[in-house]
Amino acid sequence: MREGKIIKSISGFYDVLDSESDELVRTRARGNFRKRGIKPIVGDMVSYEASGDLGYIMELLPRTNSLVRPPIANIDQAIVVTSAIEPKFSSNLLDKILVNIEHNDIKPVIYLTKGDLISEDEYQNLIKALSGYHEADYEIFEDKDSYNDAQVKRLEALFTDKVTVFTGQSGAGKSTLLNHINPELSIATAPISQTLNRGKHTTRQVSLFEIAGGLVADTPGFSSLELIEIDKEELPNLFPEFVKFSADCQFRGCQHVNEPGCKVKEMVESGTIMRSRYDNYLYFLNEINSYKKRY
Repeated sequence: MREGKIIKSISGFYDVLDSESDELVRTRARGNFRKRGIKPIVGDMVSYEASGDLGYIMELLPRTNSLVRPPIANIDQAIVVTSAIEPKFSSNLLDKILVNIEHNDIKPVIYLTKGDLISEDEYQNLIKALSGYHEADYEIFEDKDSYNDAQVKRLEALFTDKVTVFTGQSGAGKSTLLNHINPELSIATAPISQTLNRGKHTTRQVSLFEIAGGLVADTPGFSSLELIEIDKEELPNLFPEFVKFSADCQFRGCQHVNEPGCKVKEMVESGTIMRSRYDNYLYFLNEINSYKKRY
């Protein structure tokens, strides 16, 4: 029995990168996987047997984490690509993506694109808006020239020995960024739909590529996502800057809404925690409560 990582999935076949030999082996899943409700996804570590031209996946090894959208497992970090314009920067969508990533125990990194398409004043306002994310200890790539060599090299240095997923709103520039990192990938890009202000989904499947000593996924973008797996008790813990101050709240398990002696609300009033982050938190809390009523 051999072990490896699924790096590509297409039409019921799985390309597995062998852990010892670095050989790429095309496999299929065992026939009883479907009956048992098991579906291998890209990033899964598997035990497999290889015979002739085709191997068979015998067992899925335990996952450290996984995403449903895009379907990928065992991710170390997520590069959240967010654009300054076309589609317009949205703190609500960025925070929703960050919350989902934190919920899955994945390290988020924020990468701003299309800063060169807005005026200097607009860019400086955006940098000011992003400063609160620095306060929350997020690593941010925010140069006005998004794809300059120095910044792209700095990003590449994060890939070594990690599985990295690129995610963010459709049309934000994920595939363009990956093509700057490795032009040989030639990942398809498409223009923004003017009527919808959304990108067309140019990435049809999830694949892992070997780049800079790590594995990197290009994944389909999205224009909305839900918080259906997150409960209201967990939500405050998915905002790192809230966690930093919540120990000083008067009540344990403080939801940072109406409770007296709330240190988080105090930090919002003082400007230490971004008002937009707190407003988005309240919005998400309301969204989660509405799910619970609905279901």
